[in-house]
Amino acid sequence: MSFTPDVIVVGAGLAGLVATHELAQAGKRVLVVEQENRNNLGGQAFWSLGGLFFVDSPEQRRTGIKDSAALAMQDWFGSAAFDRLQDEDLWARRWAKAYVTWAAEGKRDYLRRLGHRVMPMVGWAERGSGSATGHGNSVPRFHLTWGTGPRLVDTFAEPVLKAETGGLVQFAFRHQVDDLIVEKGAVVGIRGSVLAPDDSERGVKSSRTVVGEFDHRAGAVVVTSGGIGHNHALMRANWPTERLGEAPDHLISGVPAHVDGRMLQITERAGGRIVNRDRLWSYTEGITNWDPIWPDHGIRILPGPSSMWFDANGQRLTGMSGVPGADTNGAMKQILATGHDYSWFVLTQSIIEKEFALSGSEQNPDLTGRDIKFLIKSRLAKGAPGPVEKFKQHGVDFVVAPSLDDLVLGMNEIARGPKLDPTLLERQIVARDREFDNPFTKDVQVMAIHNARRSRMDKIVRVAKPHRILDPAHGPLIAVRLNVLSRKTLGGLQTNLESQVLGEDGLPVPGLYAAGEVAGFGGGGVHGYNALEGTFLGGCIFSGRAAGRALARS
Repeated sequence: MSFTPDVIVVGAGLAGLVATHELAQAGKRVLVVEQENRNNLGGQAFWSLGGLFFVDSPEQRRTGIKDSAALAMQDWFGSAAFDRLQDEDLWARRWAKAYVTWAAEGKRDYLRRLGHRVMPMVGWAERGSGSATGHGNSVPRFHLTWGTGPRLVDTFAEPVLKAETGGLVQFAFRHQVDDLIVEKGAVVGIRGSVLAPDDSERGVKSSRTVVGEFDHRAGAVVVTSGGIGHNHALMRANWPTERLGEAPDHLISGVPAHVDGRMLQITERAGGRIVNRDRLWSYTEGITNWDPIWPDHGIRILPGPSSMWFDANGQRLTGMSGVPGADTNGAMKQILATGHDYSWFVLTQSIIEKEFALSGSEQNPDLTGRDIKFLIKSRLAKGAPGPVEKFKQHGVDFVVAPSLDDLVLGMNEIARGPKLDPTLLERQIVARDREFDNPFTKDVQVMAIHNARRSRMDKIVRVAKPHRILDPAHGPLIAVRLNVLSRKTLGGLQTNLESQVLGEDGLPVPGLYAAGEVAGFGGGGVHGYNALEGTFLGGCIFSGRAAGRALARS
């Protein structure tokens, strides 16, 4: 190959594109190696909603939200609960402090200079476990990209493709790295297998037939290969059973098949250290995609707070963990404690119309297409948004019925565990319904609903007007079987603040860098035990930027 790179980037996802952009800006020659085809440029970020965590943004201030770096830092560290401070969390905590500071001071401007824009409304994800110093966002901080994930990818893909045209960047698609080349203790290149050409559409599982070999060298290698979300065997091996319960038997996948975690083990063989293996971020509100792209394709419901949440035995989830969208790991613990790996939402037509959003760029064509007329028409039209309505009609996890008895009959037909008792469900639903007779209550979920509607944007676009579940005026009744959905790896390769991979001795491995999910989004686990949402893409950007800038200076 006549092209002689200064740096090799392994992985053409968001973190890889950001690192490549920074390197090309500095005049460095970059070889980007990717096991999938060019259709998959941008990786998992393409499929995302493009949500970003900003602190004290103009969008927050315009909607009456008072935020600050101090409050965000309190929320982050309360959620992360770092407890391995002299070892696995040593650098993760430093990354967390640096990232939250950047989210408050420079992140938005950095992206805007590249043409990135966000929607005017701000979402309130991971609303918390019920403590000011515990897990959760005290205020809405989820800023949705105008154009969702594809537009966020284009923010960096466009300058990188321009650099490719100019000769500074070269891509090697369908190249699967099998080893990092180490000489005299330093990483000096990569070797691997050339895969057979495959023009499959983005996200579709591709051929792994080997048709050749390759060997490329450079002054440094940046690993940006993503997590382990489709490697269910590795997820189960790392599952934190003591903290969350037994690993689920039934998993659906929120990421394509190529998100396999191969590069973690390959980098470990070359001397890199993996930390916080037991920290995973899987969602409890997964539904099976009725129109799948990759194997076991699942979608996450982004719920408002009003649906009633029951475990597989028909018992209502308790505390803030029983409030949809409040405390992911708290809900996971309650669900798995039953010995089953699924749960149920019970809701009304009024709730699904206002509160159900689906995660993913393909599930939000109006936002992804940046079509204002289509957006207004689809979001203000009577009924649930089109993609949600299709799941309601065709999804295997949905039951719709005019009465509670009929609803439970349908739920029992698709239950993977015990049959539900309609009398037990009715008693719990009626008890919560009574709590809506006053504007005050002792029910934690009803408190959360009233609190959410104090947020101007939530009241307008996100949270249904409080009503009784069994009020026929808000029917029909709807039940959704919720599955555990694989998504993010919170642990990974331990890195310092320049994204250099550290070895077991705590020192940088010469020539080796990592960014994005493979590095736990920075430091081997910047999120600690919990994520505040809108922070995964931002972590890819921040760590990819750090790697690119560090190597640009070298």
